[in-house]
Amino acid sequence: MLAHTQRAAYALQKLAEQDPALGALALWCQHRDAEAGAADGRWAWTDGQTIHYAPAFLDLAPHEQVGLTAHHVLHIAFRHGPRSRAMLLRFGERYAADIYNAGADALVNETLLLAGYALPRPCVTLGPLLVAAGQASGGDAPLGQLDVDALYVMLLHERHPGTGGKAVREDESAARAEQVRDAARRLGFTPDLDPSEDTDEGGQADADEADWQQRVARAMEEGRRAGRGIGALGFRLGDLPEVRTPWETVLRGLVTKAVLQERQPNYRRPSRRWLALDALAREDGTPPPVFQPSFRQEGGRPRIVIGLDSSGSIDATRLGHFAAQVAAIARKTRAEVHLLVFDEDVRSHRRLDGPNLADEIARIEFSRDGGTSFVDVIERSAGLDPSIIVILTDLDGPFGQAPRGCPVLWAVPARTERTPPFGRVLSLAS
Repeated sequence: MLAHTQRAAYALQKLAEQDPALGALALWCQHRDAEAGAADGRWAWTDGQTIHYAPAFLDLAPHEQVGLTAHHVLHIAFRHGPRSRAMLLRFGERYAADIYNAGADALVNETLLLAGYALPRPCVTLGPLLVAAGQASGGDAPLGQLDVDALYVMLLHERHPGTGGKAVREDESAARAEQVRDAARRLGFTPDLDPSEDTDEGGQADADEADWQQRVARAMEEGRRAGRGIGALGFRLGDLPEVRTPWETVLRGLVTKAVLQERQPNYRRPSRRWLALDALAREDGTPPPVFQPSFRQEGGRPRIVIGLDSSGSIDATRLGHFAAQVAAIARKTRAEVHLLVFDEDVRSHRRLDGPNLADEIARIEFSRDGGTSFVDVIERSAGLDPSIIVILTDLDGPFGQAPRGCPVLWAVPARTERTPPFGRVLSLAS
C-alpha cells in the first residue's frame, strides 16, 4: 500500500469544497491506494479505519469518484465495520455478513442520493431490499427510522408488522436471505466492508464509538449551518452512530441486581473491625469505640424464574444466546433457576441445576402452536417466591395482575410497540 492516496485526491478535494460535513469526516479517515490485484473487482473498500482505493477507481467518472469516496467515509463514520463484528458475536453461525453489508450500503446510498451525490449505477437502495424481504413496498423506505443493525434484523429475522411482527423460523430466514441476496446482486452489490481483526474491542470500542458520535454531530452541525451536503439532511438520518449498551449487559445487570441479597445488620454479634478497635482501646486505656454490628445474608438461595413463550416467537439462535447469559448469571450468583414453558397455560415446569444449564434451556422443545396468555405463568412464577421473573415472549397476550414484591423483565426478541402494564421491557433485537 502507498502511504497516502493519489487516486482519490480529486474526490477528497471536492468533498472538502462542496460538503462541509463529509469533508470534515474524511479528515478522520485513512486513505490508501491498493496494489493491483488486491481489489477482487471492487473500486474501493473499507476495513473500518481505512478506505482502500483500487486501480479501477480511476475508471469511474469524476462525479462518481466523489460519490463513492463519500460512501466509504460514511461507512467509517457510522462504524459499520465494528458493528458488523458485534452482530457476528450476537448471531453466531447464522450471521450473514454480506446481507449486513448490503443493508449498510443501502442506507448510505439513500443518504447520498438524497443529498444530490452521483453513485456508480446500478447501486443498492433500501426499497428493493425491503421488498425482497417482504417488509414494505418500494416506496416505504423509512430512512430516518432505521439503523443498519435494526435493518439487518428486519430483513432476516422479523415478520412484517402487519402479520404480527414475530420472529421468523430458521428455514424462513434462510429463504429470505437468498431473496435479499438476489435483489442485491441485481443492483450490482459487491461486498465492500472488510472489518479488520485487530481493531478495538471492549472499552476501546466504546471510546471510538463515542468519538465518532461527537465527530458526526459536529460535522453535521457545520453542514447544517452551511446548508449544503448531507448536513442539510441531518434530521433525516437514522444510522447516526450511538453508544449502545448491548442487551446482554442490560440483562446481566438487571438480573444480578435482583438476585444479589442485601446484607442485614446483626446486632447480636459485633463486627471484626469493632473487636479490633475495642482491643486497641483497652490496651491504650482510651474510651471504647461506638458499637459496630456484623452483617449477615438474609434468606436462602436466590431464585430466578424464566418463562418461555412456546408460540414460536423465540428462534433457536437467540434462545441459545439468552440461555448462555442466564447460565452465567446463575453460576455467578449461585441462583436456583426454574423454567416454565407456556402458551395459554404453563405446559411444563423444571428446575435447572445441572452443570450444563445453557444446554438444558436450549434443548427445550416447543409446541409452536396455540395462543399466548401471561396470567397463568405469572401466577405460577410468583408462587415460587423468585427474586426476579424473566419472560421471553412477543408480548402478544393478556397480562393479568402484577406479582407483588417481585420484578418482572419482559425479554422481547423483536422490536414492538406493545407496552405491558407492569415490568420492564428488554429488546433482544439489537
